[in-house]
Amino acid sequence: MPTLVYILTALAAYLLGSIPFGFLAAQAKGIDIRSVGSGNIGATNAMRVLGKPVGIGVLLLDALKGYAAVTWLTMIVLQCFNASGDHLETLRLTAGIGAVLGHNYTCWLKFKGGKGIATTAGVYLALAPWALLVALVVFIVALVLTRYVSVGSIAAALALPATVWILTPHNVLLGIVTTALGALAIYKHKSNLQRLRAGTENRLGQKKGGAQ
Repeated sequence: MPTLVYILTALAAYLLGSIPFGFLAAQAKGIDIRSVGSGNIGATNAMRVLGKPVGIGVLLLDALKGYAAVTWLTMIVLQCFNASGDHLETLRLTAGIGAVLGHNYTCWLKFKGGKGIATTAGVYLALAPWALLVALVVFIVALVLTRYVSVGSIAAALALPATVWILTPHNVLLGIVTTALGALAIYKHKSNLQRLRAGTENRLGQKKGGAQ
């Protein structure tokens, strides 16, 4: 498959992932979400600042970006370029990476975005649903035990690549990409880790501040 196809797929996936739904939802209410709560444009801060219905909507839309990039976008690219599906897996991984980077570093907000948890979940709903299910269970358990969304997210970011390596040990490329995305997710939580060490991280249900 021509290199140009991968470049265009990555660019299109990036632009899809860069749509800042949390920011747009807050703007519709006259709020700059970057200046309230944790300052993050992701679903958790949107839920805390804008309420649960809006936050859940942002969560689903952020996840849809990742899923759409891996599934619908790649099929459109193949049809437009009349390309074979021999390298579909690599193309899907390229789209997934692009979508997550778009969310985390959106060009519409000076390359400052979210933490990529929901978008990564959408990507792996398409790429590795069983691994995602394990990561989701880990997230829920960690959240219930600690009441920190950030701890649940970090635990899931560790569980996802570990599960991918266990379930698909021969798919080295998927394992490498998943490990890199997991590491990126943890890196994006560096401010949460600092607040956890300082004892100032907000637990689930608190109204001020933000965990994600």
